[in-house]
Amino acid sequence: MQKYLSLFFSVLLFAACKQEGPPPNTIEEKKMVRLLTDLHIADGELYTITPVNDSLYKYGREKYVTLFKNYHVSEDQFKKSYRYYALQPEKIQAIYDGVSKALKAKLDSINKKPIQKNALPPQ
Repeated sequence: MQKYLSLFFSVLLFAACKQEGPPPNTIEEKKMVRLLTDLHIADGELYTITPVNDSLYKYGREKYVTLFKNYHVSEDQFKKSYRYYALQPEKIQAIYDGVSKALKAKLDSINKKPIQKNALPPQ
């Protein structure tokens, strides 16, 4: 049994090392950052809906399909790209650092108080 386990892990290691670059049709990192940012915003919007039977699936699926169409990406292409980046710790970390910065920038722009034109200056 131990012989088979060592053979399995050897083949797995060989297969993992053999891959030289991203598989074909992988979403580029910058586009992946924008797409994941919008996907996380869509996820947040889903939690504002009053839950009804299958409402999360119905509205969530619709939002995801719309996002994928806007980015000209298929669901399968997204899954494969995400799987590829998830196996590359440095790349997925860089992608989520970008997502975090983008979400923070959007939140900061929402939280900024508008300047009132007719406000009197403090005395």
